[in-house]
Amino acid sequence: MLPLDKDGVAYDEGSERASSVEDYKVTCMQFIKDISHDYLAWVDYYKLPVDEDKFRRERISAIVERTNDWIAKVATTIKAVDVVMNDGIQKMAENTAGYPFQMGVFVNNTSDYTLAKLGIIDFNVKAVGREGCKVKLGWHQKEKRFLLSSTTPVIIDEASMPEQDFDVLDLHLKMDAQKCQPRDVISFTVVVAETKEGKEQDRRGLTTIIHVS
Repeated sequence: MLPLDKDGVAYDEGSERASSVEDYKVTCMQFIKDISHDYLAWVDYYKLPVDEDKFRRERISAIVERTNDWIAKVATTIKAVDVVMNDGIQKMAENTAGYPFQMGVFVNNTSDYTLAKLGIIDFNVKAVGREGCKVKLGWHQKEKRFLLSSTTPVIIDEASMPEQDFDVLDLHLKMDAQKCQPRDVISFTVVVAETKEGKEQDRRGLTTIIHVS
């Protein structure tokens, strides 16, 4: 199960999905706990080496804790709760699959759960392929480079993004969050492809959430 790209939906109009934001928070926090068992079952299915099995389980448990902490303390609207919840689901899916090569996305030198001031937000994408491989910025879908969900519309500047392969990927990209207000949340997924002799060998997405201050 993957999160939906729900930009533009006015979740808080009509309050059809919950009697209050607080009730909805409780429901979604329980859902995050429940769905984590499905991802842990996939880890079981993979029959991984002991260390990797332990690492993925710990990551999923940490995501449940951090996501629910953000739902409780950061989200202020039903739409914000949805953004945070779906971010957590996406993170669990990614960490269930694991990362065969190194990659990271950083906002103000912090990863996964981050804080930034409204305006133009810089984020840094880093990756290194396995021996004999290179890395490049990938696409989430054929005509959509990033998966992006936020309480207020934001834009990632895609002008002059490199298409070539790198031995070491270290890109600084810009997100326009000038329309945001304090307490908005933004979740985005960056995809990196690992290549060998110009052909894609593997790809992974990494999801980051930003609390706008």
